[in-house]
Amino acid sequence: MMKLKQHELVRQAGKLAMLLAGSVIFALNMNTFITAGDLVPGGFSGLSILIQSLFQRWFHIELPFSVLNVGFNLIPAFIAFHYVGRRFTVLSFFSIFLSSVLVDVLPKYEIVDDPLLIAVFGAIFGGVGIVLVLNSGASSGGTDFIAMSMAAKFKNANSFNYMLYFSAAIILIYGWQFGMDKALYSIIYQFCYTQVINAGYKRYKKKTLFIVTDDPEQLTDALIRIANHSATVWPGEGAYTKKHRYVVYTVLSDSDIRKISLYIDQHMPGTFVNVMDSHEVLGNFYIRPIE
Repeated sequence: MMKLKQHELVRQAGKLAMLLAGSVIFALNMNTFITAGDLVPGGFSGLSILIQSLFQRWFHIELPFSVLNVGFNLIPAFIAFHYVGRRFTVLSFFSIFLSSVLVDVLPKYEIVDDPLLIAVFGAIFGGVGIVLVLNSGASSGGTDFIAMSMAAKFKNANSFNYMLYFSAAIILIYGWQFGMDKALYSIIYQFCYTQVINAGYKRYKKKTLFIVTDDPEQLTDALIRIANHSATVWPGEGAYTKKHRYVVYTVLSDSDIRKISLYIDQHMPGTFVNVMDSHEVLGNFYIRPIE
């Protein structure tokens, strides 16, 4: 029992460290790559930068980024609180508040002056920060709140891609006001940024498994117990050995695949597993709720 408590404390400390690191990276990215390239990153942080820039240009008023970004996240936070989870929303708002304040407090610094390098490497740097926040069990807020709420409600793995439309509108308005060259580089930034998130955050990714085994009962029991997923079992015959085998078909999330793979390696040696990407699943698919 003591070891379990210590393990849980270490796990939670690791998640908190990822949350803090991701929030700091977000703020550093905003004050280095984003500022140096005059980019607008899309999402609610991009909306905050757009309004900041418009007020500064037309009314000569400097609005704090933290006030705008935290304010815009109130309604999406309420949605996430309802569909995703309370702990998730609280941690996310902590991340939003911390990163927003750091944007206002930390100095702005230009690392490079090549706009293409700024767009690509800024997207990678910022994307890594957001992936850390997401994998800690939180979010950077705004469109992330909405995307994760959509994924939880509609079981859609591509929700982050849908947020590109909202970001595109912000970027085009920014380009109309401040130059289309900045808008085009911002589109490159946003595309690369989204790809980094899709590659690093796999909670809503689904994969199809075809498993050839001699003991389907043991395997399906493990699937239900470990992953809370059932399966379909087909009888078959080995083409070379002519032995009676079974094919177990199931669809799992990326995190559940790692658990089942570990179980198969430890308890069912000789089992053959084929894993394929599943782009869309219709019907009742269980997704483990966020803590």
